Amino acid sequence: MNIFGKRIVLTEPLIRWVGIPVVALIPYYFTSHHDQDPGQFWTEYFISFLFTSVYWHGCAYIFYGYRRAFPAIEKTAIRTILTFFSLFIWMVIGGIPLKLLFGYTSLDSLVTWETYQDTLPISLLLGLIIGILYEATFFFEKWKETFRLNEQLKNQQIRTQFEVLQNQMSPHFLFNSLNTLTTLIAENQEIAITFTEKLSEVYRYILMHKEKELVSLKEELTFAENYVFLLRMRYPDNLTVNFSIPEDYTQKHIAPLTIQMLIENAIKHNIISRAKPLTIDVYVDNGNSIVVKNNLQVKKALEKSTKTGLTNIKKRYDYLGNRKIDIITTAKNYMVAIPLINLIEEKELREPVLA
Repeated sequence: MNIFGKRIVLTEPLIRWVGIPVVALIPYYFTSHHDQDPGQFWTEYFISFLFTSVYWHGCAYIFYGYRRAFPAIEKTAIRTILTFFSLFIWMVIGGIPLKLLFGYTSLDSLVTWETYQDTLPISLLLGLIIGILYEATFFFEKWKETFRLNEQLKNQQIRTQFEVLQNQMSPHFLFNSLNTLTTLIAENQEIAITFTEKLSEVYRYILMHKEKELVSLKEELTFAENYVFLLRMRYPDNLTVNFSIPEDYTQKHIAPLTIQMLIENAIKHNIISRAKPLTIDVYVDNGNSIVVKNNLQVKKALEKSTKTGLTNIKKRYDYLGNRKIDIITTAKNYMVAIPLINLIEEKELREPVLA
């Protein structure tokens, strides 16, 4: 919304503060005599303004209080019921102090049924209307936030896919793979066939999972093992990758290509030779995360890299419910711990964090 060339963002507090003076005029047109003197008008308008402010601010605080207490989508039913009930009670008793102040009621009449009998239907109606408006606004804000997070995650996945494909389909990688395959065909056709199958499975996995946010750990490990098979053809005696994952954890979930990117990261940044073989261990820690650990022997001259692999993983896990990865560097080892996600947690992945 633009006013005098300036963009104005319509928020609930802004609408409330602008709406209160406007809504306060409604009782005047329905209950007042329009030929009354200006002094009487301003007196009645001031009283109407106070009542409107009390009721509206009270409703807002009730709604936001329950939003903070029950922010999850799964809590919609209990949040809605409590909100409507509280709004109804507030519409009945919220204005009592002002009514006493201006002499519209007395302390004695507060304990009688007749005092509330006439206002109960309108209070119930107003509570329903206000509750529906605020709840609808809340769902709209949730939808916008979810849409924004979806777009961020989608863009991040596209960048991940591009980076992995770029690394693996680069002339250097393809040349090494084909060169290894040519040698194997001459020496051992059976292994050459296996190598070709593993190579095709690596690319097939990337194409099949490029749109997914999560994959099972079992699927990711199968892909990583196929990828490691190709690497061992290049480093037959100098590279060791150990997978120590209990079967109980393979049904948990992980962001796709994560393990592969961490293994590739270790290959890129560390010396691999007969004098200094590289060992990579992949294992579960405390049942909550999967760790990729390698002995530290950093190259002096690094291969050309976009240096975005680890940053990419961090961002994806930030989007997946603000889950953090841990990076630990010691004198001898480099470790990255990636959170494992239970299937029942997937409902929470799309819920934005409310400030």
